[in-house]
Amino acid sequence: MDYLAFLRQYRLGPFPLFDTALAYAGVFLVAPLLTKLFKKIHLNISWTEWLWLTLPISVLFHLIFRQDTPLMRLLSDPYHVYFYIIVFVLIFMTYMGLRNCKKPLK
Repeated sequence: MDYLAFLRQYRLGPFPLFDTALAYAGVFLVAPLLTKLFKKIHLNISWTEWLWLTLPISVLFHLIFRQDTPLMRLLSDPYHVYFYIIVFVLIFMTYMGLRNCKKPLK
């Protein structure tokens, strides 16, 4: 039995819930290391901000590596009904993730 296909069969629209949950769980586990790494360059990004940035970062990586996913198919077609909604959500999530990200004064 193919367990990955079984887990991916549960979807919210065209998006597999397993992939999304796994991405957020991975960022949640790696967020403390990322926070320490970014503190070395004097940027304070908290765990919740990393969670807000999960989807925009994943879209960026999917664009760089040219991965074909349902979200990338929707983003590549500006005439699709949900294109502008998805772009707005990505911009909002990026804003929420970066709004408190400031360099401290020296």
